[in-house]
Amino acid sequence: MKRTPRDTETSLRGISRRGLVLGGLQLGVAGVLGWRMRQMQVEQADQFRLLAEENRINMRLIAPARGLIFDRNGIPLAENAQNYRIVIVREDAGDVDEVIARLGDLIYLDPVELERAKKEIARRSPFVPVTLTDQRSWEDIAAVAVNAPALPGITPDVGLTRNYPLAEDHAHIIGYVGPVSDYDLQRIDDDDPLLQIPKFQIGKTGVEQKYERDLRGKAGTRRIEVNAAGRVMRELGRDPGIPGANIQLTVESRLQNFVEARLAPALSASAVVMDTRNGDLLAVGNAPSFDPNKFVRGISVADYGELTENIYRPLSNKAVQGAYPPGSTFKMMVSLAAMDAGQLNPGETFYCGGYHKLGNRRFHCWKRGGHGWVDLEKSLEQSCDVYYYELAQRIGIDRIAETARRFGLGERFDLPMSAVSPGAMPDRAWLQERYQQPWRVGDSLNASIGQGYVLSTPLQLAVMTARLASGTRIEPRLVKSIDGVELEPRGLEPLGFSNEHLRIVRNGMDAVCNSRRGTAYGSRIEAGDMRMAGKTGTSQVRSVVVSNNDVPWEQRDHALYVGYAPFNNPHISVSVVVEHGGGGSSVAAPIARDILLYALHGKMPPVESYPSAQRGRIGQFLSELDLRQDFRPTERSGRA
Repeated sequence: MKRTPRDTETSLRGISRRGLVLGGLQLGVAGVLGWRMRQMQVEQADQFRLLAEENRINMRLIAPARGLIFDRNGIPLAENAQNYRIVIVREDAGDVDEVIARLGDLIYLDPVELERAKKEIARRSPFVPVTLTDQRSWEDIAAVAVNAPALPGITPDVGLTRNYPLAEDHAHIIGYVGPVSDYDLQRIDDDDPLLQIPKFQIGKTGVEQKYERDLRGKAGTRRIEVNAAGRVMRELGRDPGIPGANIQLTVESRLQNFVEARLAPALSASAVVMDTRNGDLLAVGNAPSFDPNKFVRGISVADYGELTENIYRPLSNKAVQGAYPPGSTFKMMVSLAAMDAGQLNPGETFYCGGYHKLGNRRFHCWKRGGHGWVDLEKSLEQSCDVYYYELAQRIGIDRIAETARRFGLGERFDLPMSAVSPGAMPDRAWLQERYQQPWRVGDSLNASIGQGYVLSTPLQLAVMTARLASGTRIEPRLVKSIDGVELEPRGLEPLGFSNEHLRIVRNGMDAVCNSRRGTAYGSRIEAGDMRMAGKTGTSQVRSVVVSNNDVPWEQRDHALYVGYAPFNNPHISVSVVVEHGGGGSSVAAPIARDILLYALHGKMPPVESYPSAQRGRIGQFLSELDLRQDFRPTERSGRA
C-alpha cells in the first residue's frame, strides 16, 4: 500500500528526534570520557606516574659480605669463600628432567640435593632461577660452560658462603653459621629483613652467634625493572650495603692447633691457655672436635647422628661448659683462705696418719700410709689431704668459698662462647637455698680437697691460676678488636691478698713440679728460665675405691692439672682436664707441660727442655703429633 505524504512527514519527524537523542547521548559520553581523560592525564598525572613506576621498578635486598674473623696474628679463622653453583630457569630449560639428566652426565649430582631442587623448581615461577647444586669445583663450572648449548636454562653462577679454613681447630670457639630457620625467627628478636632471604646464613653458636649483628652488616639494595608478569628485564642500580665488621680474637692459631693435637690421644679432654698479664685467651682446646664446615649448608642426618651419639661429646665445648670437681687443684684456695683469716701459720704442721677422724667417720688421705708431719709447702708438694681436712674444720666453708670466688670459681665469665658454665662454689647459704639442707662439717672436709659440691670449669681453673701467678683480678678476654677498635683488658687491679701469702702458695706450687717428692716432678721443665709451677688433681667420680683399670671408662677418675710459667716471670697459665683419664700427675701434667713449652717457645719445643731420661721418648711422640701448621696469612688478614 502506497504511503501518503502525511505519513512520510510524520515518519521523518520521528527519525530526526531519535537522531537528536542518540547524538546527544554520544556527545555526553564523549564529554565524560574526555573529562575523565583530562582528569587522569592532567590532574592525577603525578599519582598515576608514581603507581606505574612502582609496578615497573622493584627493589631487591642484597646480602652484605659477612665480617671475617682472625686470630691475634691476622690468620683467617672464618672467611667468605666463593661458592660456585649451578642454577636452572624452568621456562628456558623446556624439558627440565631431560636437561638435568644431560647435566648429570657431565658432573656428579647428589640425589638428595637434586630431589630438594626439583621440589623448589615446582614451587617457583618458571622464570625464577633455582640452585641445582652448589659448592662446585672450577672444573665442574668449566664443564657446564663448555656444554652450554646442550644445556638450555642451565647457568653457572657464583656467590659467597662461610668457610672455616682451619676446620676442627677452632670449632668450639668460633662456632658456625647455618641457614636461618623458622625456629631461629621465633627465638631471636630481630626484624632485620635480611632474615627473610631464603637460605640466609646466621651465626648458630660461638663467636658467630654472639657477634651476629656486628658480623652481619647492613643489607644492600638492587633496583630492577620488571614487566607486567614480574620477569626481570634489566638492572637499574645497585647499593652493595655495608659489610659486616671484622673481628680479631686473642687466640693464637699455631698454639691452638698444637693444643688440639696434644689433647687428641686423651679421647675426651679440654685445656685453656691464658696470658697472665692481660687475660688474653691464647687457646681453648677440646678433644674430640668437629668440622664446622659441615653445618654451613645444613648438616646431613647421618653426620649429625654420628656427632650426637659419640660418647666423647665432640659438640660440647668442655673447656667452658664442662663442670668438674677440681680435686686437689682447689687446695691453694683453702691455704690462702686460712692464712687470710689469720688462722694458719705457714710453718705450722699437722700430722697425716692416712686419715682424719670426724666423729665415727674417717676421711682418708689419698696416701693410705700417711705423709707424717706436713706444713703448707709440703702439703701442696705432696698433695696431703689430711692437712686440708684440718684447715677446713678450722675455718669453715664460708671463708673458703669467699676466697675461691675472688679467684673466679663459681663465676660465669662474659665471653662470646656458647653455654659458659658458672660451675658451683657452695657455702652454707647455697646448700640451704638449693637443697634445703644444713651444711655439715663433713661437707667442708670434702670441699677442702675439691670434691663434694664444688664444681669448676677448665676456664675457671685457668683464671684462678692466672690470678695466683699475677696477684691481680685478671679477666679472661677472647675478642681483641672489632673493626680495628681494640677492646681494653679488664680486671688488672690487685686481688687484695697479702703478697707474702701469695709467695708462700707459689713456692708450694713450685715444689709440686721441681721437688723430687712433688707430684708433678716427672713433668718438670729442665730449662731453668722456663721453670713451671703448678698443682695436680685427681677427682673421683665414684664413691667405691676401685682401681681405674677395673672399671669402665665413664667411671674412672678425672685427671687435672693447673700451672704457669716461667716461675720467676709468669706470663702463661694453663689448665688441663682429661675426662676419666686417671691420675692428674701421670696424665694431665705432661699435657700441660708440653702446652706451656710450646706457648713459651712459639713453636715445637726443643727436647733439651725435657728431663734427659725422657727426651728420646718425648721427642718421638712430639714429632708424631698430627700438626697442620701451614697457616699462611692471606692479603685479607691485614684488615683485622
